[in-house]
Amino acid sequence: MRIIPRRIDVERVKKGKPWRMIYGRRKTGKTFLVENFTDYDNFYFVNRDTTVFDKISGEKYTYSEFVKIFRSMLGQRKVVIDEFHRLPEEFLDFLHATGKSGELTLISSTLWLSKRLIESKSPLLGLVYPVRIGLIDERDILLGLSEGLSGRELIEASVYLRDPFLIPYYKPPVRDFIASFLYEARFMVKELVGEVFSEEERELTNIYEGIMKAIANGKNISTEISTLLFSRGLLSKDNPGVLQKYLEMLTTMGILEKIRVQNRRRFRYYHLSPLIDLHYYLEEKYAYTELETGEEFIKKAVDVKIPFHVEQFLRNLLAKLYGLRHERIEEKDLEVDISLFEFKKLRLVAEVKWKSFVDKAELRKVEEKLERFECKKILIVPDRRDLEGREIEILDIGDIFRLLNQRQIQ
Repeated sequence: MRIIPRRIDVERVKKGKPWRMIYGRRKTGKTFLVENFTDYDNFYFVNRDTTVFDKISGEKYTYSEFVKIFRSMLGQRKVVIDEFHRLPEEFLDFLHATGKSGELTLISSTLWLSKRLIESKSPLLGLVYPVRIGLIDERDILLGLSEGLSGRELIEASVYLRDPFLIPYYKPPVRDFIASFLYEARFMVKELVGEVFSEEERELTNIYEGIMKAIANGKNISTEISTLLFSRGLLSKDNPGVLQKYLEMLTTMGILEKIRVQNRRRFRYYHLSPLIDLHYYLEEKYAYTELETGEEFIKKAVDVKIPFHVEQFLRNLLAKLYGLRHERIEEKDLEVDISLFEFKKLRLVAEVKWKSFVDKAELRKVEEKLERFECKKILIVPDRRDLEGREIEILDIGDIFRLLNQRQIQ
């Protein structure tokens, strides 16, 4: 099985000593990361009935038995408790009363408890170091997949295999693979998000689902989302303020990303997972989990979405490589694919043309658009042959990978 060394996330987790809480959406590799890339003496998994399974010895304990064992270990052993939120609430009070002693790692995929534990009234505030584990970092996935892939397949596979649970199933080409996966596992994809809320709300609410469908279909400003949900009877009134707690939850837990629009008091929201974005796009436009939808039809949707997903991937990759922050530039008759800032200073603008051929007229339009800015200007294409000698810098897949190697992960 292909294993991607998540060096960046491992370092983030290791910084959380002595007590840390690893949280985030299901199927992002939290347990695998802790189990295979960190040091521990004991690793426990809490079952739904609150019994505790010792993954090293194979023993199973009642809650009372586990507390006695755990108390004797504090200060002596490095302990991991996976799905710890299933333990009775008194366990949190016990941790609070005990204070930091020894090394402890708590793992949870439950949004309501994870969020509660990092809020001001949390019994563990200041005791646990919160680390959100989301998709694999763009730098790590590119380096990991480059050993067996190259060209467009390397970039496009990196875009989707950031969802680590897909990696064992992947067979190139990635476009066919994603279409087949969505066809066969369409109900499973919904549960990636639905299970996150199950401990508190027992099901994915219509409002959360409405938000994610709207965003996948391009309605990614709170006013647009509010109007759409109100028209469908999901909100009692068309008021973007009502949505903020839902958008905040989805953003805090790494399901959505929030991008500021430069010089405007608004934000745009996007799905962090391209797979989830595709799922809700197909749901919103074609109700593909309810109506029979063939793989070839789904593949057409994949082809439509891939340029946007590649742009999102490259935007976040360049921001990390250059140590800058992305903010959208939206002016009358002007939008830029990638605009990276150092505080309020614009440092880099880029356009992405993810297609086999860019003709001279289209290239000239890109040059004219970027000429307006006094900063680094880049055009990103799959292959820059026949595009040499232009007034702007042109990067292709090979250049992106060389840039990644030059700015090795620190």
